[in-house]
Amino acid sequence: MFKRHKKLASVLFVSLFLLIALAACGDDEASGGGLQDSYVVASDSSFVPFEFYEDGEYVGFDIDLINAVADEAGFEIELETTNFDGIIPGLQTGSFDIAIAGISIREDRKESVDFSDPYYESGLSIGVHIDNEDINDIDDLEGKTIATRLGSTSSDYIEENIDGAEANQYEQLDQAYMAVENGSVDAILYDAPNVAYYIQTQGQDSLKMVGDLYQAENYGIAISKGQEELVEAINDALATLRENGTYDEIYEKWFGEAPE
Repeated sequence: MFKRHKKLASVLFVSLFLLIALAACGDDEASGGGLQDSYVVASDSSFVPFEFYEDGEYVGFDIDLINAVADEAGFEIELETTNFDGIIPGLQTGSFDIAIAGISIREDRKESVDFSDPYYESGLSIGVHIDNEDINDIDDLEGKTIATRLGSTSSDYIEENIDGAEANQYEQLDQAYMAVENGSVDAILYDAPNVAYYIQTQGQDSLKMVGDLYQAENYGIAISKGQEELVEAINDALATLRENGTYDEIYEKWFGEAPE
């Protein structure tokens, strides 16, 4: 009888030990301990030259950069496209782990997601019809109808800084540029590199840039909250890519010259 009780006690002890060990592992996973093998990365599909479809392939500065970051950090990525205004909510609900889509680092967004170190310095530019001689700077936009992108910093800028202006917000940027070209809006106010790229390619005969660079801002890679080790790994990878020249190569590929 004593041996049977001793054997039962041993079994109970081992079982208790295994339960404690499993609970500890679960706590480690819940607290974000260690990097995963792969992450879901959200991006946009029409923000040239950062991310867009060309000849059936998903390409752009952001796409090359996030692939280089993943290779350097040692994890795989699964790219998914969504409308820009769905990116932050998707990170909050856990649909995505990471997002790269020309996302400006803002204090209000930091309440919902974490950001990497900045990887691109941008700002806002004005685009108007090539025959428009009435709009030459930001003051001339007062009382005008201005195209921009749904959920973007430029839509907030219009509302907060341009008296009497109406922001027409579009889910797809092509729609915004077409609105300027066909005269249904007076101008577009959006991220400078995108406005410049569109005018240099599709809109060179129909649009022009006017005014200065407004509201300088930095783009960052957005990460869902509570993944501190992932944020650190991405920042380390970005620093390495800058040091070894990979960042400059990607930049020159998409913007025609190395960054200053």
